[in-house]
Amino acid sequence: MKETGFRVLSPTAILGYGFPERSFLAGVEKNPDCIAVDAGSTDPGPYYLGAGKSFTSAAAVKRDLEFMLGAALHLSVPCIIGTAGGCGAREHVDWNESIIREIAAENGYSFRMAVIHADVGREVAAEALRLGKLRPLYPAPEIDGEEIAKSVRIVAQMGAEPVMEALGMGCDVILCGRCYDPVPFAAPTIKRGFDPGLAVHMGKILECAAIAATPGSGSDCVMATLYDDCFELESLNPERQFTEISAAAHTLYEKTDPYRLPGPGGVLDLTGTRFEALEGGRVRVSGSRYIASERYTVKLEGVKATGYRTISIAGIRDPILIGGIDSVLDSVSRQVREATSFSGTILFHVYGKNGVMGELEPRRQCISHEIGLVMEVIARDQEEANAVCSVLRSTLLHYGYPGRISTAGNLALLYSPSDMACGMVYEFNIYHLMEVDDPQSLFRSASTR
Repeated sequence: MKETGFRVLSPTAILGYGFPERSFLAGVEKNPDCIAVDAGSTDPGPYYLGAGKSFTSAAAVKRDLEFMLGAALHLSVPCIIGTAGGCGAREHVDWNESIIREIAAENGYSFRMAVIHADVGREVAAEALRLGKLRPLYPAPEIDGEEIAKSVRIVAQMGAEPVMEALGMGCDVILCGRCYDPVPFAAPTIKRGFDPGLAVHMGKILECAAIAATPGSGSDCVMATLYDDCFELESLNPERQFTEISAAAHTLYEKTDPYRLPGPGGVLDLTGTRFEALEGGRVRVSGSRYIASERYTVKLEGVKATGYRTISIAGIRDPILIGGIDSVLDSVSRQVREATSFSGTILFHVYGKNGVMGELEPRRQCISHEIGLVMEVIARDQEEANAVCSVLRSTLLHYGYPGRISTAGNLALLYSPSDMACGMVYEFNIYHLMEVDDPQSLFRSASTR
């Protein structure tokens, strides 16, 4: 093992989640070779990709970037941002770029920046489907050209290659569209010739920052040092530490297979991975391998618009109504559809019964003394959604269920006004793997000062 390795500073789990200044400065004092951050995720759902909006605020992102850019330029090390703006489509990247340029103007910074887009045209996806190069990623269904045409936006997860190219161009700041989460952390080390298995595994842990430490946090800084035969993890906050269990547990995070983690162009093989506790709350990781795939694939993420949503939130405390809530809601739904000739979506989310797991809830009997109810209507336009939700709420409010003693007031409505228009609804309709001949063919890079 080399005495000095490659040090990567990860300040936060998502750009805009924040971090303690003291933790970040402790990392800067260790002279990192790169400052990298993941800025996106599909976890907040399809809305943000469809709407072209970020799920973090501009003020929060600017605050984090002011620290990151200032430190990276002072140390003359690259600053790499993955999945800009939360989802990594052009609108998100442009939004994030505008914040970077604002910081540069305010501080008089001058640097070379690579902006790498990850948008995929509908015609590109349709052609891949026609050629048999597009297949569903479980549990996504098969797709056809008509479904692809409904997509509002499609992005592809880039691998390390476009980022490595930008580093080769001498870029100080690299702003990426949608990319594989470990890439911002792994790409500079792979370019330096380090083992890609260790590099990707290191990136898998660093992309969530201190979530992999104990106690975990998505808003704190960590550092990893990559050597020829291992990497070491350390928290930059003395209140947290890495343990063998915390590092190993996070390795299992968001995985269907405990030993194989697929990504662009290959698979991370963890069958031989070892975790070793070190003094000072550090952990050494070794034995991870990268196995290149015979055919290079990237994951596509696409969304389509499905209507407009209106909701109403209420509480229920009557034990008689709670005991028969399923049959009451079914009856109310039928009555509303008949009264309005509505053919769209009506949903009830019953918290305290099965609001989290729905039909998968194993405990079928409701034993709560009170329940929370979210009434949801999805219609072809906002006006219709508002109208049907109003009828739904008032029908349930006055519904005469068996055993009712009072004449009204079934619901304790949380807000006034009681109904909330939520706007356009999106759903993922593309979650597929696409074969590509060139790992960089989909990812357009522009270098600017």
